[in-house]
Amino acid sequence: LKPLLPIKARATQTPPSPPPHQQPLRRQFLCLAAAAAATTTASLALGGVQSAFAASDEEYVKETAEVIKKVRSTINMDKNDPNIASAVAELREASNSWVAKYRREKALLGRASFRDMYSALNAISGHYISFGPTAPIPAKRKARILEEMDTAEKALSRGR
Repeated sequence: LKPLLPIKARATQTPPSPPPHQQPLRRQFLCLAAAAAATTTASLALGGVQSAFAASDEEYVKETAEVIKKVRSTINMDKNDPNIASAVAELREASNSWVAKYRREKALLGRASFRDMYSALNAISGHYISFGPTAPIPAKRKARILEEMDTAEKALSRGR
């Protein structure tokens, strides 16, 4: 019998180790992220959101009143007025920017003023998309839009 020869290990390729500077950068990032989260949580707990919301609330009231004024002036224009197409374009632009800005604000979604404004702007936009900027709004739709504008304005004055 012959003695067994020792088994030689094959040379395997080991993956290259990451450069030594990656670990400290990761730790620094995690420390900074934890500090930022702690700072944000502390500022929220101290009431930092209320002061910021008050400014946006004033802005919401001001911009909503401007859109209401623009809606009233546009839908009350004479159908033979040569400026009606440009007025409708301005109204659609203003209403689109108003909706885009305030649609995502969860604090405003429950307000009566927001609900009425959104409904009225949707009706106006739908009318002009379907029938064109020079088509007059039917009397029933116009009355409903103006009524929603009135209730939205009253709700704004009451802080709702």
